Amino acid sequence: MWKITHLVKRLLVGRALRSTQLHHQLLPKRVALPIFASDALSSVAYAPQEILIVLSIGGVGFYAYGPWVAAAVVLVMATVVASYRQNVYAYPSGGGDYEVVTTNLGTNPGLIVASALIVDYVLTVAVSVSNGVDYVAAMLPFVAAHRPAVAIAIVAFLMIINLRGLRESGIAFAIPTYAFMAAVLGMIGWGLVRLFAFGDELRAPTADYTIVAQHADLAGLAAALVILRAFSSGCAALTGVEAISNGVPAFRKPKSRNAAITLLLMGLLSITMFSGLIFLALRSGVKLTEPSHVAHNVLINGVPAGPEYYQQPIIAQVAAAVFAGGSPAFIVISAVTALILFLAANTAFNGFPVLGSVLAQSRYMPRQLHTRGDRLAFSNGILLLAAGAITLIWTFDADVSKLINLYIVGVFVAFTFSQTGMVRHWNRLLAAETDPRMRRRLMRSRALSAFGAVLTGIVLAIVLASKFVHGAYIVCIAVPLLFLLMKGIRRHYDLVAEELALAAEGEPEEGLLPARNHAIVLVSQLHKPTLRALAYARATRPSSLEAVTVAVDPEEAARLREEWDARGIPVPLKILDSPYREITGPVLDYVKSLRRRSPRDVVTVFIPEYVVGRWWEHLLHNQSALRLKARLLFKPGVMVTSVPWQLISSKRREDRRDELAGWVIGRRRGREPETDRHVEA
Repeated sequence: MWKITHLVKRLLVGRALRSTQLHHQLLPKRVALPIFASDALSSVAYAPQEILIVLSIGGVGFYAYGPWVAAAVVLVMATVVASYRQNVYAYPSGGGDYEVVTTNLGTNPGLIVASALIVDYVLTVAVSVSNGVDYVAAMLPFVAAHRPAVAIAIVAFLMIINLRGLRESGIAFAIPTYAFMAAVLGMIGWGLVRLFAFGDELRAPTADYTIVAQHADLAGLAAALVILRAFSSGCAALTGVEAISNGVPAFRKPKSRNAAITLLLMGLLSITMFSGLIFLALRSGVKLTEPSHVAHNVLINGVPAGPEYYQQPIIAQVAAAVFAGGSPAFIVISAVTALILFLAANTAFNGFPVLGSVLAQSRYMPRQLHTRGDRLAFSNGILLLAAGAITLIWTFDADVSKLINLYIVGVFVAFTFSQTGMVRHWNRLLAAETDPRMRRRLMRSRALSAFGAVLTGIVLAIVLASKFVHGAYIVCIAVPLLFLLMKGIRRHYDLVAEELALAAEGEPEEGLLPARNHAIVLVSQLHKPTLRALAYARATRPSSLEAVTVAVDPEEAARLREEWDARGIPVPLKILDSPYREITGPVLDYVKSLRRRSPRDVVTVFIPEYVVGRWWEHLLHNQSALRLKARLLFKPGVMVTSVPWQLISSKRREDRRDELAGWVIGRRRGREPETDRHVEA
């Protein structure tokens, strides 16, 4: 079993890397861009789409507000990118928003931001993968019928790729990300050439369809709410911006400068693709509505589309308008869009584990999240993120329109708190700075951070107001629960540390040195493991030593007594009565009685155990020993010692393990192992 699991792990994850190889995993900008920016870049596949879907509530006439909504989103995006370029210089250690907020605003605001980011990272994976499945379903009807299962399989694949290590995942994702950028920018460029150079008319597949307004004649406050909701959905284009500030330690030196350049490139590319797509979608007559209302709200030649109608995503429709549906260019764009959406989840797979490690180091998350795995990745964080995303995908049936309502709340909480914290950061530096030129520079930075804080705060209010009843309330519940959970974890670690702390220098340590040690060897029958346990117990030189057996069967206990005396074993044997034929209870009662008689003494219980080599043998041996150990560990002043006896099956397993190790070493050195050649000879 060990051999099989070891081979499977190495096949999926790769061979382990030494800690000294960590510097080889650092990323150049060309690899860091697809790793950290794939989420923000891929959001152009659904953010413009969500704007049109929400505006369709008021009918196609509301599409006229589309350019204004898009312009507002671009303004927010440019502000956030410019603000975060300052963050990576000021706080390059990788804590990102959490570190900025904790340092400048305090622990509790920092934990609120961390909770919001955790929720948003999980949603990033769920939304990106689910939307990618939609693009695959546009080409393969089979996938449309099994969307949740396909999405879960994609998450599992991404998890395995990331477990192999940061550099390998970056190389694997670089080509598809660059292909997506080239395809979308090429499509936008060719579409603009056709419109303005050749004077062609672009027609989307849905250009002649009719959208039935869910609420006709919207005006006043109702119309404003729909427009604000469309704006909040379009702000999904900003997700992933914070990932670069969280991942600065993964960049090559100079880390901050390389991270800032990557952030600028990501912002320029995202704004260009977002603006170009929304422009071409409106010019080509793309019609979109909420997926749950497609069958009735989309009219084809005046007739409802019906349940068999599949609504193509926005990029697929624009590609059909620019290149014609079914053309090679259309297929390539649909394929790379689906792929980039799958890979966009990789941003979260790199950001969440780093954040989890920082929180674990501060004792707000389990310590296991702070350690790196075999491939120098934070493996436990990757596994936890995958589990959370799979749960969301299954719960919401991989429906992007349902998941998007939970989205971006967390990231705008982080944006607002982070920029507010940066304002205090600049204020603190200004108070100590006297150079006029440097003060002017700091004041400009403070003004940008203040503008960013106000702007993202307004967006957060809009998002909460417009999406609360549509699902955002779930995030508003999840964030406080995570906050309380992290506070509880920290409280537990603090209490444990206080309990285990050494006394002040010069003061005696209490409870470390017992007055005496009473040793008990548990005996079921007289055989080799029992004699080994007795010999080992005697070698520890306890204050007193006795063997103890439980008389489940009085006749067997009597025979054991006779054999014990006949062999002249120099350790007294005590037989405990068990009227209910139970082993654990009488032993516990006897240990308690020893502790009551001498509270300052310790009792050491030696338990002989078999070491087996096959999984099914564990079911046949050591069950009583496991139950006893589990109960004894909770008894103060009681030490439990296992004395192993290796059966032949365990020795054979060890031989197989040594043989496997030789085989692996031989393969790494490019030759057949010596053991293999010897067997063949």
